[in-house]
Amino acid sequence: MAFGISRDELNKWKQSVSRGEIAFLTHYWHDPRFPGIRTVTKVGCADKELLTKWCLANGLNPVHIHDRPPFPHFDLMGPKQKEILEKENLREQITRFRL
Repeated sequence: MAFGISRDELNKWKQSVSRGEIAFLTHYWHDPRFPGIRTVTKVGCADKELLTKWCLANGLNPVHIHDRPPFPHFDLMGPKQKEILEKENLREQITRFRL
């Protein structure tokens, strides 16, 4: 379940993903399968080939892409989440979610 984002933020992410852009959406999250993880960043792109290339370029295994049309995405958690947000210069998300 997602917390800490507005409907507008979610809609903008969906629009970017639908256009085939690599889009990032960080939100608070709780899933008992991942103790200690309180946020997730969804990296989405409707162009699955581009998303696969993005994963490989960032040292991520594309087998973990959630192929959920119309919004395929990769879930970033833990240290790799912050590393990639820094690399993508998404400082606002790092600050806002206290990563």
